[in-house]
Amino acid sequence: MDFSDTRAEAAFRAEARAWLDANATLKAYPNQTWASVLEDKTRENIVRLCKAFQKKRHEDGWACLHWPTEYGGRGCSAIERVIYGQEEARYIVPRGVVEIGQGMAGPILMKYASEAQKARYLAPMAKGEEIWCQIFSEAAAGSDLAGLRMSAVRDGDDWILNGEKIWTSGAHYSDFGITIARSDPDVAKHKGLTFFFIDMKSPSLAIEPIRQISGSSHFNTVRFDGVRVPDSQRLGAVGEGWKVALATLMNERVSVGEAPGPDFEQIFALAQTIELDDRPALENQAVRDQLARWYCETAGLRNTRMRSMSALSRGETPGPANSIAKLVSARKAQEIAIFGTDLMDQCGIVSMPDLVPGDGRFQQAFLQSPGMRIAGGTDEILRNIIAERVLGLPQEPRADKGLSFRDIPTGKKDP
Repeated sequence: MDFSDTRAEAAFRAEARAWLDANATLKAYPNQTWASVLEDKTRENIVRLCKAFQKKRHEDGWACLHWPTEYGGRGCSAIERVIYGQEEARYIVPRGVVEIGQGMAGPILMKYASEAQKARYLAPMAKGEEIWCQIFSEAAAGSDLAGLRMSAVRDGDDWILNGEKIWTSGAHYSDFGITIARSDPDVAKHKGLTFFFIDMKSPSLAIEPIRQISGSSHFNTVRFDGVRVPDSQRLGAVGEGWKVALATLMNERVSVGEAPGPDFEQIFALAQTIELDDRPALENQAVRDQLARWYCETAGLRNTRMRSMSALSRGETPGPANSIAKLVSARKAQEIAIFGTDLMDQCGIVSMPDLVPGDGRFQQAFLQSPGMRIAGGTDEILRNIIAERVLGLPQEPRADKGLSFRDIPTGKKDP
């Protein structure tokens, strides 16, 4: 496992750092978010700033690094993309608006869209002019994406979509979205799905933001009430939407990466400043035990990431073992947020940054971290991936195996 940059990688890192120095501000602490320095936190202002920064990236050749140059990217290697991400993580930059489109929708369009569609949609996406979202999850399906119920019925050269999606990030400010629907309920649930991209301003499409416990509204319910979608906006073959969705989910896992939030450095610093039983919390044995465990997990995640980087440097494609990073980091982020909030005692219920230790980031993470154990693959799904595809264990029994989707029991009782 090689932790060092090659000469070319070191030069690329220096170039990236120079551009970021000229166009962004270094973080005051490792997990500082760009939203924490904003005075105007309205959705309109956040979208405006993200689009402006993406436009600057594109003008200077730093947009969509892994995309081919003909689509507005830079044609960088995977390891160069990782290096840029490492460097950018040190700076306050506008984020959270263009990433879904460029990380998930863009690669799928490159693989499945027509040349005319690529020419129409990819350049505005790379420039940040048009925002894309991913419309997959359904409340009834939960973690079983293949159990979705939104229908797609062919009507001449169009498809008519009916159903409801939920937890769609950014739908309320997106221009386009990628989605998957059930086009054939008479075959097995993985085989009767078809994949589309849609205009978010389509008639009969309703978007309703969901107010979260943290006070923000990142997620949305998206209702399709007879939404008409041209067959030209189908990606992949009819009935092969699961194949397209799996490719999208692989891109999503790369985009999500490790969970954000307070990490070992922040909880260690808090334990040094907070008193517990009239002594620094750091002197308490129970606190030290927790810190030691998180230190070991942090080191393990760092080495796992370096192992992936070494594989990328050799031109290899990291496998499903990368699910480990998401699984461990999301749980660790939630545990640290809860522990830090508890250490503050009564201050733990106060989230105003200028009134509590740690600038309120433990309290904010306390509210947001449960969602990170769902987004990008739930803990249970990731454990299955690790068990079956990394450890080679047998698959779990499936009661619906071999059944058509229409025949799968739903748990409904006859009147």
